[in-house]
Amino acid sequence: MEAGRLQLDRNKLALLKSIIEEIPAELELASIEFEGPFITIYVKNRRALAEYQTLAQNIAKKVRKRIVIRVTSDSRLNPAEAKSKILELTPREAGLDPGSMFFDEFLGEVWVKALKPGYLGGKVRAAVLAETGWRLVAQRISPLESKTLRELTGLTLKQAPYRLEFLRKLGERIHRDVVVKNNYVRITALGGFKEVGRSSILVETRESKVLLDFGVNIGALGDPSKAYPIVDVDSLRVDELDAVIVTHAHLDHAGLVPLLYKYGYRGPLYVTEPTRELMAIMIRDLIDVARRSSRYLPFSEKDLATALVHTIPISYDEVTDVAPDMKLTMYNAGHILGSAIVHLHVGPGLYNIVYTGDFKYADSRLLGKSHTVFPRVEALIMEGTYGSTLQEDRLKAEQRLIEIAGRVAERKGVMLIPVFSVGRGQEILLVLNDAMREKKIPEIPIYVEGLVNEVTAVHLQYPEYLNKRVRDLILEGENPFVTENVKLIEGDAARPDIVEDKPCIIIATNGMLNGGPAVDYFRLIASDPNSALVFVGYQSEGTLGRRIKDGAREVSVVIEGKVEVLNVKLEVHSIDGFSGHSDQRELISYVKSINPKPKRIILNHGESSALQALYTLLKTSKEIRQFASSIHVPSNLDSINLTSQ
Repeated sequence: MEAGRLQLDRNKLALLKSIIEEIPAELELASIEFEGPFITIYVKNRRALAEYQTLAQNIAKKVRKRIVIRVTSDSRLNPAEAKSKILELTPREAGLDPGSMFFDEFLGEVWVKALKPGYLGGKVRAAVLAETGWRLVAQRISPLESKTLRELTGLTLKQAPYRLEFLRKLGERIHRDVVVKNNYVRITALGGFKEVGRSSILVETRESKVLLDFGVNIGALGDPSKAYPIVDVDSLRVDELDAVIVTHAHLDHAGLVPLLYKYGYRGPLYVTEPTRELMAIMIRDLIDVARRSSRYLPFSEKDLATALVHTIPISYDEVTDVAPDMKLTMYNAGHILGSAIVHLHVGPGLYNIVYTGDFKYADSRLLGKSHTVFPRVEALIMEGTYGSTLQEDRLKAEQRLIEIAGRVAERKGVMLIPVFSVGRGQEILLVLNDAMREKKIPEIPIYVEGLVNEVTAVHLQYPEYLNKRVRDLILEGENPFVTENVKLIEGDAARPDIVEDKPCIIIATNGMLNGGPAVDYFRLIASDPNSALVFVGYQSEGTLGRRIKDGAREVSVVIEGKVEVLNVKLEVHSIDGFSGHSDQRELISYVKSINPKPKRIILNHGESSALQALYTLLKTSKEIRQFASSIHVPSNLDSINLTSQ
């Protein structure tokens, strides 16, 4: 044990020595701290930093770690002086808001808001650091303000002392060296295998344990054996987890994360920045819906806040140490805003896993298609939601939506589109707005209610995650989602009055009619043959949306605690072409396109029949057989030792 400890100390000393060798004496090095996945260099001479703007990048290349340079607190300007200097240094074109400047005195960061934060990068950021000692963190001023971002900013600043303590404890664990030989990599299916919902995978090595996703099956709430991941396994203990990584904000991947913190997990939660905000919105709404419907949830908003305090946002393509023997890189998944394909490098050079989460291998109006090129890949864990289905071409799907809207408008009916608040709602708005502008359908009111509005604000906050056309519109100051025909419904809505404003289109959550305002609107128009209900997303088993899609024309809904039986006389349409999931053709194409080629393929996130159909196609493909020596369709609780031959 002592020999191992000595070896660890020697390796850490060697790392520190390599860093110190690169730091010019005139910077006056104060200390080097391990802060989460970062190694932070604290210097006293802030003005000398102006001559060494690429120092952090140069050191990072040498030691293969993420490097941050900060100025010691006694060498920074006080906040009042710093604010004045920042306003002097930043270009007018940036549109900096003097009233939105917040100082984190523990991490030495100043958060600012600007109309065009792109003007605050590079030389401006370096100048601010050199002149004031504060690291500039810029946020975008959006046409729609994200209340969630404002709350998260406040929470982070309030918890700044704890955050610094947490990051330093985490840094000591992450950056210790690995002495164990004969390592292995094993995955265990905890949920979302041969089913859709409650996605979760445990990745284990001799040195570390990492959880990929921790979701809840909304359609099975009330039955813990089906709603939650399987946690009563010997290998899963929250005090032994090194990290939790969430691919995206949908509840079947992120919805149960607060439970980990309720039961004592105090480690990091890695997500992209948009996922952090969207996850907060989605889980907070889940808590609210459960409270109003008297459904039991095993955690509270307090546990969500604890999770958010421990969240570490990372950007696409950033290589980040998450455990002593594991590096994480996130890539665009094309599914929803901020959704990520996870690449885990277990090293040095032992094994590489690509976990797709939910992904779309095709461009949409909103997002670019999913990433395919990785440094190394031995195993691919891939979703197969539509493994047995060929979706409608996206252009044809848009045309169908426009045609239905035109018919409903002509009949002076109501077109109800239940949507998932993230992704589908924004894409449908883009399609309808363009159709009205191009005179393909009449200019009629589009009412939008539910989480779609707050989520749209998050999309406007992070245009760099969107496709080029939408990104450019936002950067030019336009709001492509909200036009003069779009009516955002906030607070208590007079829904009976809205459905009488005919013809109109209503976009409302929840996408599966499993709660939210969409259910109330459906109740109000269900018996109107001039109206139409249009599904544009996946309908899980056990949901009201699935029953109606499958042909039920007499259904029960619960309104204010009372059961009401509805006769469904309106038109019912389902358009699969808007899905954020890859269909069978795209799934096969993705496997053929991924580079380098995986030796193992593991299928999850799909009903058993869909995964079996996909398995058969993969297994019988001559091209895929040439590189994939094994293809698995595990069940929940199955474990696979990936490093075994």
